[in-house]
Amino acid sequence: MSGRNVTRRRLLQAMGGGAALLASRPVARAFAGEPAKKPNFVFILVDDLGWADIGCYGSRYYETPSIDKLASGGMLFTNAYAACAVCSPTRASIMTGRYPARLGVTDWIRSRFQGGKIPEDKKNPTEYVGDKKQKLLCPPNALWMELDEITIAEMLKPTGYVSCHVGKWHLGADDWYPDKQGFDYNIGGCDFGQPPTYFDPYFRKGQGGIPTLEPRKAGEYLTDREGDEAVKFIREHKDRPFLLYMAHYAVHMPIEAKADLVKKYEAKMPTQQKNAKYAAMIESVDDAVGRICSVLDELKLADNTVVFFTSDNGGLLPITSNVPLRSGKGYPYEGGIREPLIVRWPGVIRPKSTSDEPVISVDYFPTLCEAAGVKLPADRDIDGVSLVGHLKAGGRQPLHREAIFWHFPHYRGADVVPYSIVRAGEWKLIKRYEGKTFELFNLKDDLSERNDLSGTMPEKVRELDARLQEWLIRTHAKLPVPRTADGT
Repeated sequence: MSGRNVTRRRLLQAMGGGAALLASRPVARAFAGEPAKKPNFVFILVDDLGWADIGCYGSRYYETPSIDKLASGGMLFTNAYAACAVCSPTRASIMTGRYPARLGVTDWIRSRFQGGKIPEDKKNPTEYVGDKKQKLLCPPNALWMELDEITIAEMLKPTGYVSCHVGKWHLGADDWYPDKQGFDYNIGGCDFGQPPTYFDPYFRKGQGGIPTLEPRKAGEYLTDREGDEAVKFIREHKDRPFLLYMAHYAVHMPIEAKADLVKKYEAKMPTQQKNAKYAAMIESVDDAVGRICSVLDELKLADNTVVFFTSDNGGLLPITSNVPLRSGKGYPYEGGIREPLIVRWPGVIRPKSTSDEPVISVDYFPTLCEAAGVKLPADRDIDGVSLVGHLKAGGRQPLHREAIFWHFPHYRGADVVPYSIVRAGEWKLIKRYEGKTFELFNLKDDLSERNDLSGTMPEKVRELDARLQEWLIRTHAKLPVPRTADGT
């Protein structure tokens, strides 16, 4: 029996015994034409949250009742992906609907305290880089997402939306903060990829404090503060359409949590997941999700609010376990790129529905645009496809695209060399630019990617490689290059 079917059954059971039956019933309130009022959007992005890190995706150690409830009220995706196995590229893809390869944001952006110095001419670097011990020179990663990219906040603003970013931005320093990219409010967003600490005053020597988040109560937990700010924004803008981009710093390192919650998980029987502090961080995120959903209910906004919940890359090993997926953050395997995705849209999405359709983070931009009745920009390529029809059809309407792609032309640590990936149907090809060139997997039969078929199916490798090469050319992706004889 296929790994996908086993996983799907487990997910349906986790969501409730009646899920399969409910999936065949009509929506209680059918979507009919344009809604009388533009929908609100709440987009919840959790940093480094793994595919198996929440209850409705099978975790029996981490506790996520609010996220599980969100899933029971909407659609859970089993084949959702981040556009990169690390954070900044995925975040750029969410904002723009464009693959990181087009944007030049193909690795995580170095903050100023990490050496990401802003050039005097304020132009992103173009010179190839590389350690002399490495065989390849790699294209430089951007230090920010360019201002001429159009963000979802900029798309919605002309139609009357008010927008708020809360939490981690990590797409550039001062001149490229969220408020320079269309957001009306920026609470906590800066060039940091991780907080100095999770406890107020959010300061660490060598990094400083979060420049866009004033401390207010010594010892307050950052995820709680983010939840407060999100609820406040909703309350203050309940009478007009809004976009809330709730981009938690959690569960990124440093692994710090509230002491009472840590004690709770220290007393709990571990599974393959066993880090009590990480579990407590996840519970704090879950609490924030619950508070957002509660205020939507209280203000009678829930029925006209589309809620997205997902992550920016796979769970970090060994902090968590992504089993049954292979590996984790940074790697080209499923544990590095496959994400939880839940979408709730009352009256449009059938409760307790699931989708096995492969989707990727470039799809959110066109989805939000279509849901808001906004036409896509005509002056640039948008790589994503709208999920609106798929959501309305209960996950049964295919997206009719041939493949999805990834490009990571960088080294990472001791064992990750530059790579690109294509997934077409159930087939996934990993192409490395150093060492063994190809790995081929059939994800339907081999979810854990243990059986490399590249040696026995050369024709499939050539077919997928040709498709990958065409995509790399089409997106103007920058490739690593071999060093010359003199080492340059």
